[in-house]
Amino acid sequence: MHPLVTAAIGAVVGIFVGFFVGFLIRKKIGEAKIGSAEAEAQKIRFEANKEAESAKKEALIEAKETIMSQRNELEREIKERRNEVSRLENRLTKKEEALDKKTETLEKKNEVLDKKIKENEDLQEQNKEILKQQRQRLEEISGISSERAKEQLFEQVESETKHELAQRLDELETQFKEEADEKAKNILSLAIQRYASDHVSEATVSSVALPSEEMKGRIIGREGRNIQKIETLTGVELIIDDTPETITLSGFDPVRREVARLALERLISDGRIHPARIEEMVEKAQKEVDASVKQAGERATFEVGIHGINPELVRLLGRLKYRTSYGQNVLKHSIEVAFLAGIMADELGVDSNLAKRAGLLHDIGKAFPHDVEGSHVEIGVNAAKKYKESREVVHAIEAHHNDVEPKTIIAVLVQAADAISAARPGARREDMENYIKRLEKLEEIAKSFRGIDKAFAIQAGREIRVMVKPEEVNDAGMKVIAREMAAKIQAEVKYPGQIKINLIRESRAVDYAK
Repeated sequence: MHPLVTAAIGAVVGIFVGFFVGFLIRKKIGEAKIGSAEAEAQKIRFEANKEAESAKKEALIEAKETIMSQRNELEREIKERRNEVSRLENRLTKKEEALDKKTETLEKKNEVLDKKIKENEDLQEQNKEILKQQRQRLEEISGISSERAKEQLFEQVESETKHELAQRLDELETQFKEEADEKAKNILSLAIQRYASDHVSEATVSSVALPSEEMKGRIIGREGRNIQKIETLTGVELIIDDTPETITLSGFDPVRREVARLALERLISDGRIHPARIEEMVEKAQKEVDASVKQAGERATFEVGIHGINPELVRLLGRLKYRTSYGQNVLKHSIEVAFLAGIMADELGVDSNLAKRAGLLHDIGKAFPHDVEGSHVEIGVNAAKKYKESREVVHAIEAHHNDVEPKTIIAVLVQAADAISAARPGARREDMENYIKRLEKLEEIAKSFRGIDKAFAIQAGREIRVMVKPEEVNDAGMKVIAREMAAKIQAEVKYPGQIKINLIRESRAVDYAK
């Protein structure tokens, strides 16, 4: 066999033998360690059991001690509770004894009280019997029953009370009226003094002066073309008559009249009068009047100190510049009413700005053309509603001529301010014929009522003084006649301001010594 193979086999055998021998040695060592570990474990278990047994005994001893301690504490607490219960029972027993004594005392008192009540009832019965006998005796003496006597007494007291109450009420009513009249007069006089403006009666311009008679022909034009053009563009009628060097303008709309007047004056000044030039001048005059209207409205709101009015209402206010009522300029009148209402509102402690706003707009319906249907009050109310004015302002416009009853202080103030402004001396004018007719109409209405003796329109028609027949009209009836007369005058007569109705009743006794 080859020596290398032999050596290899020998090496393998040696390795195997060495591994086997090592395995046997490790096995014995492991068995020895296992035995030692088991012995150690048994020792540990023994010691643990011993310690557990000792701890158990100690725990039992400690538990017994704790139980004994708690038991002693419980017994002590039970003993204390028993002592407390015994003490409470003693107190309760004493209270019961005291209560029994009080109950006994109360029972005795009740017996005494019942006895006194019985005695009192017997006395009351005796008193009733005595009273009954006395009443019977009084009825026999007086000759009337007690019920009738009560009725007479009540009637007398009621009559005296009513009489005294009526007198007191009459005194209070008179006092309140006097105080209210005095306060109202003070407020009105203060408002008038603080706003003392000048009054100039105005008349709408209705004529245009001409430099010569020859100008009339030029204004008429060939076959009347010029005058027709002017009338068509302005809506105003031109009256050319025998009046020397004057042309009269006729139209219901004051703004259109103003446009026609301006255009005609410029045509006369320029000298070139033909349809194209007329159209140009009318257009310029229209723009100028529109600007003047807007400026007048803005100036009025600025003067009064009222802001936030719709621009269309401001323009309508400006149109009032060319409107007059009995010769009084309506825009100036509206401004004056606004100031007067504001002053009175300050004195009464109400919203002066609202009062001035309502006063400024109260105649806004007069700014509309005459072809708009309805009274200026109705038109003004519709305009104020359309341009979102407040309900207070709308109501003041509606009530300022008593078309409806004024229900707010603002409406009453505007009504009073309107009357003051219209009634001032020189504020308004009317022609003599209408004035006389109005006086005659007032006297005629007054005499149409039953029981009227005489009637006189005085104070330039501001007052109607009526004498009644005392045998036909009593004091209460005078108030009814005055109210009915006022309603009839309001319905049938047109007048500026207000009219005072003064009824007089006088009884006279005449005799002669012979």
